[in-house]
Amino acid sequence: MQVDDLVTVKTDGGPRREGRVLAVETFYEGVMYLVSLEDYPAGIWFFNETQSKDGTFVEPREGR
Repeated sequence: MQVDDLVTVKTDGGPRREGRVLAVETFYEGVMYLVSLEDYPAGIWFFNETQSKDGTFVEPREGR
């Protein structure tokens, strides 16, 4: 995923939320995505672990 991609994010206790990637930072353990959400237009960071599917919080949005 890259800047401007539409994504969904997993948050605690609710349905996946839609947003847009504002920035991407790659680390050895995974990738951090700054995602703009309705409640957080300036963005909030989410981390996808490379070693665990349970640690995947940001995924590409399915086409509409």
